Amino acid sequence: MLGLDVCEAGGQLLELLWLALCYRDIMADKEGVTLSLEEEEEDADAALAYKTPEKKSLREIQELDPGDESLRKYKQALLGAIPAAVDASVPNVQVTKLTLMCEQAPGPITMDLTGDLEELRGRAFVLKEGVDYRVKVSFKVNREIVCGLRCLHLTYRRGRPVDRDVFMVGSYAPRAEEYEVVTPAEEAPRGWLARGSYRVRSLVTDDDKAEHLSWEWGLCIKKAWED
Repeated sequence: MLGLDVCEAGGQLLELLWLALCYRDIMADKEGVTLSLEEEEEDADAALAYKTPEKKSLREIQELDPGDESLRKYKQALLGAIPAAVDASVPNVQVTKLTLMCEQAPGPITMDLTGDLEELRGRAFVLKEGVDYRVKVSFKVNREIVCGLRCLHLTYRRGRPVDRDVFMVGSYAPRAEEYEVVTPAEEAPRGWLARGSYRVRSLVTDDDKAEHLSWEWGLCIKKAWED
């Protein structure tokens, strides 16, 4: 959505590393792979089905091929040091904040996702019709690599679905600092038919179909910021 920033490029390299480390497992199980075409729910994109290689922990990946110095340095550059122990009760992925970024907005439009999510259900975040905006997702990865992180937004008006947007965030290794990923610019709807209140159901999930966070919030499209 923003092009290749540092986080996204690192995520793609991380996926390549994951595939390289699992290559031998894939080839060993090649006879068990079934090739089929599956259709996505909303579009006609076809995906090749394959047998997922056995998942490995971050420590197992770090300890693979200890005699290969070039691979060790490559993993060290991508993954960094094994993070300090984190309380097992803390989720592996913590989505902390979602921000609607718009240069024309009179102030920041930010959702704090670490508190009571029920409060967001009663709030309406305002966008002026026709403005360009981006969505920034802030999150932490605490213990293990997360693959194929994605953010899904389902938008409803008067109880009817009107939009479905999926943003591929990528794959990330654990680290102490937060990640921030920004979508490409989009234009808010315009015109009297588009103005009004919407309900948005947001979900952050990954390739393992783990549900890291889901919440609802309100969006109001207005003719002016102060209308």
